[in-house]
Amino acid sequence: MVSENLLSSSKRSPTTPNFCNSFTTRIFSDVAGDITIVVDGESFLLHKFPLVSRSGKIRKMVADAKDSNISKLELCNLPGGPHTFELAMKFCYGMNFEITTVNVAHLRCAAEYLEMTEDYREENLIARTETYLNEFVVQSLERSVEVLATCELLPPIAEEVGIPNRCIEAIAINACKEQLVSGLSHLDCNSESTELKSSCLEWWVEDLSVLRIHYYQRVICAMGSVGVRLDSIVASLMHYAQISLKGIGKSQIWNPARMKSSPNMEENDQSIIVETLVSLMPTEKSSSIPLNFLFGMLRMAIMLDAAIACRLELERRIAFRLEMVSLDDLLIPSVRSGDSLFDVDTVHRILVNFLQRVEEEENEDCGYESEGIGSPGHGSLLKVGRLIDSYLAETAPDPYLSLQKFIAMIEILPDYARVIDDGLYRAIDIYLKAHPLLSEHECKKLCKLIDCQKLSQEACNHAAQNDRLPVQMTVQVLYSEQLRLKNALSGSSGDGFLSQRISSGIPSAAMSPRDNYASLRRENRELKLEISRMRVRLSELEKEQMCMKQGMIDKSGNGKTFFTSLSKGIGRIGIFSGPGGGRHQKSGRKPRGPEGKTGRSRRHSMS
Repeated sequence: MVSENLLSSSKRSPTTPNFCNSFTTRIFSDVAGDITIVVDGESFLLHKFPLVSRSGKIRKMVADAKDSNISKLELCNLPGGPHTFELAMKFCYGMNFEITTVNVAHLRCAAEYLEMTEDYREENLIARTETYLNEFVVQSLERSVEVLATCELLPPIAEEVGIPNRCIEAIAINACKEQLVSGLSHLDCNSESTELKSSCLEWWVEDLSVLRIHYYQRVICAMGSVGVRLDSIVASLMHYAQISLKGIGKSQIWNPARMKSSPNMEENDQSIIVETLVSLMPTEKSSSIPLNFLFGMLRMAIMLDAAIACRLELERRIAFRLEMVSLDDLLIPSVRSGDSLFDVDTVHRILVNFLQRVEEEENEDCGYESEGIGSPGHGSLLKVGRLIDSYLAETAPDPYLSLQKFIAMIEILPDYARVIDDGLYRAIDIYLKAHPLLSEHECKKLCKLIDCQKLSQEACNHAAQNDRLPVQMTVQVLYSEQLRLKNALSGSSGDGFLSQRISSGIPSAAMSPRDNYASLRRENRELKLEISRMRVRLSELEKEQMCMKQGMIDKSGNGKTFFTSLSKGIGRIGIFSGPGGGRHQKSGRKPRGPEGKTGRSRRHSMS
């Protein structure tokens, strides 16, 4: 093999074809060049005979020329440019050179352009490059990726000869084969640590990151069609996003200077990458895409102003597992100038999608037992309710957060999503403190969203002394506490309410079965909510009882309480004042219990 650099000139120009002179004298030292080929402005002084014997295009150009002694030809838009043409000419002159994964695609396209087929010479350049592709490239995933990456700068002729399609198919098939071979290792990964499982999934992920997004998209689609594991595809998507979008930092999100009338070329490319990666995400519910990756992609889509469909798809996927989201995930910065610090609208849409999903799941259930107290749907709703209350408390200090958006976030959740309203009360109190210029009407409108009967004892005590609340709100809190105290003393504990709920849930004969079922489901949710409230209240009463017991123990000090001292004092008076010692004899009897009859008589004397 002769090295490619051995015969190349250091610097060539159209007027100094030094390479061509040194190249031709090696084979035909006694024959001067008789034709000049110009490729992209660069001239090559060559000989007609070796060219026309291999290239059909050059043969036709020479034959069709008006002048039989034509000495100059120009080749326009030759794939690979002058460097690839130089290698093709070496082949025409019979000089050895190395075909590699870097140049094989360019040589195959140049050979197609020059029509170097078997019709003109056996083992021509097309056949040689096809042999290399079929026997060396498509048998390896890594080499297929390398060749596919070189096709990105080639003209459409690369698609015509089918190089990208063959490489993409080879990548997918080799990945599937590797997956089957490493099946045992994958089983080991499932039973061992996360680090080992991660290492098992990264064997081809890094190789694909060198591809441009349009080729990467085709590769992932091909992998999905041949059955590559979804977790491997998700790992590849995450790695590709990390590599291709790493230039975008968090500081850019808060930088007002980046808000331009029109995005630059780089932002357009990154926006296309985000949209494409989102479209490639597996649609199966079994595929678990990490939530932090979904939120990261959503932030990127918002910042790069990606297509609406892309952002809505990310919001839908997040809403599907909203009960697993943390508060930090929801704190998405807003990129619009003059708006609130956090993107409340996006969180609102995510919440709407979540509630639609809960409603659809409820409609799919046919049995009544699915609406039990411990049902997954109700538990998820309670978790989301607490999450949204925390989100409201975190965003409430924002001075740019409008009252309309704040109220919309509160009203969208149904009543049965909150067992107690302590979190909601805290968020509203923070908002009132951060927005002191609210009118009295606006304060009343906001405070009406709080159900005073769902406030804990601690929250009621705080609300009763809160000067920021309207007077009507304070009165409602005091009235609610009075009713709660009255029920606690009477021992009713809301039994009348429960019986009223149960009796009202009897299906009516005038209602359709569908309406009866919907009514029963609604009553069931209300009963579950009331039971949850009673449990919370019971736990509060138990805590108060424990505090009272602990206080009595602490006050006893040396073991002498006020009642004990008083009882002993009265006992001493009875002993010394009785005539004949009648009570003294009774006190001398052996008691039947720790206190005996003496204790009972003393308590009787106290009454």
